[in-house]
Amino acid sequence: MGNDIPDPRSCYDRQLSEHNRRKQWTLNYQEAAIYLEEGRNNDKFYTHPQSHDALPAYQVAHNPWFYTLDLFAAVVVMLLAACEKPAVASLEMPVGIHGSIEMLCLLILSLDLGIRAKWLGWRVFIKHKRTVVKSFMILLMLTEAVVVLVRQANHFRVTRALRPLFLIHTHYCQGVRRITRQIMQSMPPILDMILLLLFFMLIFSILGFYLFSGIADFQSFSTIKDSFISLFVLLTTANYPDVMMPAYAVNKFYSLFFIVYLSLELYFLMNLLLAVVYDTFSNLEKAKVRSLFFHKREGCVHAFRLLVTQNNHTHLTVKHFIGMMEFFVPKKTRREYYLMFKFLNTSQTGLLSLDEFFNVYDVVQIKWKLKSDSNLWSSSFKHPCNRIFRGLHWFATWCYFDYCIYIVIFGNFLWILIETIRISNEAVSVANYNFTASWISIVFVCIYCLEAIIKILGRGPQDYFTKGWDVFDFLVTIVSVVGVFGEVFEDSFYYVMVLRPFRLLRLFKIKERYRDVLGTLFVLFAKLFSLAICIIIVFYFYAIVGMEVFFHYDLTDCCKNSSVEDYYAFKNGTVRTGYYYLNNFDNLFQSGVTLFELTVVNNWFITMEGFALTVSEWTRLFFMSFYIVMMVVMNIVVAFVLESFIFRINYRRQMHLDDIDDHHVVKEEIALNEDEVHMVSVLSAPVNGQFINSQDAREVQVYIGERTRSREDFSLRMYHDEVEQWMREFQEQRQEIVSTLERMRSRTRGRPNSETNMQEVIFLPSTESYSSTLTSSVS
Repeated sequence: MGNDIPDPRSCYDRQLSEHNRRKQWTLNYQEAAIYLEEGRNNDKFYTHPQSHDALPAYQVAHNPWFYTLDLFAAVVVMLLAACEKPAVASLEMPVGIHGSIEMLCLLILSLDLGIRAKWLGWRVFIKHKRTVVKSFMILLMLTEAVVVLVRQANHFRVTRALRPLFLIHTHYCQGVRRITRQIMQSMPPILDMILLLLFFMLIFSILGFYLFSGIADFQSFSTIKDSFISLFVLLTTANYPDVMMPAYAVNKFYSLFFIVYLSLELYFLMNLLLAVVYDTFSNLEKAKVRSLFFHKREGCVHAFRLLVTQNNHTHLTVKHFIGMMEFFVPKKTRREYYLMFKFLNTSQTGLLSLDEFFNVYDVVQIKWKLKSDSNLWSSSFKHPCNRIFRGLHWFATWCYFDYCIYIVIFGNFLWILIETIRISNEAVSVANYNFTASWISIVFVCIYCLEAIIKILGRGPQDYFTKGWDVFDFLVTIVSVVGVFGEVFEDSFYYVMVLRPFRLLRLFKIKERYRDVLGTLFVLFAKLFSLAICIIIVFYFYAIVGMEVFFHYDLTDCCKNSSVEDYYAFKNGTVRTGYYYLNNFDNLFQSGVTLFELTVVNNWFITMEGFALTVSEWTRLFFMSFYIVMMVVMNIVVAFVLESFIFRINYRRQMHLDDIDDHHVVKEEIALNEDEVHMVSVLSAPVNGQFINSQDAREVQVYIGERTRSREDFSLRMYHDEVEQWMREFQEQRQEIVSTLERMRSRTRGRPNSETNMQEVIFLPSTESYSSTLTSSVS
C-alpha cells in the first residue's frame, strides 16, 4: 500500500513544472501581443523587448497614463513660450517659475528616455534616430534651463523653436510623425522644382536689371538684389501690377517681360510643382500601404511562432489564441474571443493556420451583438410599443421621406434668402434689428427636430449615430434649434442669427458630387487635423525665431523716405494710412497673427520691407524662407485633398457604387451551437475548437459582427492588381532565400536537421496562400 501513496516531492515537482509552463505560456502570449501591436503601429521590430527582464519597462513606457503624462509635458514646454520673455502681458511669469516648470517637464520627458533605454538596450537605443535626437534636445535644453535659473534672466534662446520635436515624439502624435516623414521623403523632387523656379527667377532678375535699371525713380530693378526680390514678390502677385507700371509708362512693350515671367513661373512652374508634389505624395501613399501591409504580416509571423506548439507548429489552437488576445485586446469576454477565432477559422478545422491568422487585425475591430428574430432594434419591445416602433421604422426608411425633407429645406432656403434681402434693403444695423422668432422659423425647426426623432426611434440610436450623414444632419438640427433660441432672446443673442444658414448645408446630400466633397472632408478630418498640427509647428518655429530676432524693434513711424512709409505712419494717435506697425513679434500670439498674414501673401512684402529697413537687409531671408516653406506645406495639403478626393471618385467608379459609404461597414454572422454556448459561458469549461466542425449540434445563437473599413481596407481593394504584383515580387525574393538555404544544406549533408523542409524554415505561406488571404481580407 505504501507504493500507492504519491511521493510529495514528485507532486511538488509536477506542480512546479506546471506552474513554470503556464508562466512561460503567459509570457509567450504577452510577447505575441507586443509583436501584433508593433505590426499595427508600424514600429521597428528591432525595438522589441530583448528579454523578459525588459518587459516591465516596456509595459510602463506603453501605458496610456504614461502616454498622457508625456503628451502633457511636451505641450506645457511649448506653451511656456507664451510666459517667457517676450511674453503675453497677462501670462508673463517670473524667471524662477517658468524655469522650474521647464526643468520639471524636461525631467518628465527624460524619464521616457530612461525607460526606453531599459527595454531597448543601449545598442538599440543608439540606433533609434528619433530617440537619439530627443536625447540630444533634452540635454541641450536642460543645460539652457539651468543657465536661465542661475542667471535669473532670459537670454537668446532660439533653440526654443525646436520644442515641437517633443510633441512629435509622443504616442498620440503618430499621425503627425507619419505626415512629417512623408513631407521629408517627398522633399528631394520638391527641392528640384524649387531650385528650377529660383533659377528662372535669377535669369529674369538679370534681364530685368539690364532692361529697367536705367528708368528714373524705378527702384525695384536698380540692383540685381532689388531685381531678384521684386520678382520673388511678383511670384506671389502681391505687388502686381504696381511693380510693372513704371516700366509700362515708359514703354508699353515692357509689359511682355512681366507677362512672360508670370506665365512661366506662376502658371507653369508653380502648377508643375503642385503636380510633382501630388505625384510624389500619391506614390508615397501607395508605398506606405505596401509597407504597412507586409509589416503587419511580419508581426503576425512573429506572434504565430510564439503561439504554436512543438507537436503542431503549423496551426494555432483556440486556447492559445484566446490567451494572446487577452493581452492584445483586453476587457473583452471569452465569447467575443471565441467569435473572433471562429470568424478567422474559415477552414472550419478548429485550428488556425498562418494564412487565417493574417486577418487578426481586421477581426479585433469587429463589434459583436446577438442577432434577434427581427432586424429592428425595437423587436424586443412589448406590445403595443413594438408595433408603433415598427411603423416608425417603415416611415423612417420610406424612400419618399427624405425627398419631403429636401423640399422643406429648399423652402427654408427661399424663406431665409427673401428675409435677408428684405433686411438688407431696409439699411438698418443688424445688431439693432429686432430678430423675433417668427412662426415660419419655428415650424421649419420643428420639422427638422421631428425628422431626427422619427429616425432615431425608427432606426435605433446605434444605427442613427453611427452613420456620418445622420450625425451631420443631427448637428445641423442642433444648430438650428440654437438659432431659434437666439431669435427668442432677441437683442441678447442676435449674433446667433448667423447660425441660420447652416440649415441649408443639408442640401449638399441631394447632389452626388456634393456628397463626395463632404465625404472627403469627413474622411480627411483626422489627417487634416495632423496637417494642422504640422502647420502650427511651422508657425511656432518661425514665431520663436522672430521673437528672438525682432522683439526689440518698433515699426511705428519707420521706413522714412521709402515706398512703404505711409503703411507704418502714426501721428498724434491717429493712423494716416495703414496699420502695418501692428505686425510684430512682441509675443507668441502676435507673432502667429503676423505669420498668418504672411501666409495669405496679400501685401506680405510690406511687412518684409518694414523689418528689412528697420533691422537689416538680411531679415528678408527670414520672410522669404517662410514663404517657401509654407508654399511647400500648403501644396502638400492640396495634394492630400486631391489624392483623397480622386481616390474616392475612382473607388466609387471601379466598384460601381452610388456612394462609397455603401462599403463603409462590414457585417458578418457567426452561429454558435449548444456546446459552444456552454463552453464560452462557463469559465471553468475547457476551451477547444472541436465544436467548430461539428455538424450534429444545433445552432442556438447567432451573432452579428460589424466593423468600419479603414482607408487601408479601401486601398487594398482599390490597388488589388498592385497588391498581387507585390505578392509576386515578395514570392520571388522568398524563393531566392529558399534556394540559398537549399544550397547551404547541400553542403552540410549528414548534420542534424539536414532534411528539414526549407519552406517550413522561413515559415511563410506560398503565393496562392497570400492571394487567398488578400481576397478574404478585403471582401
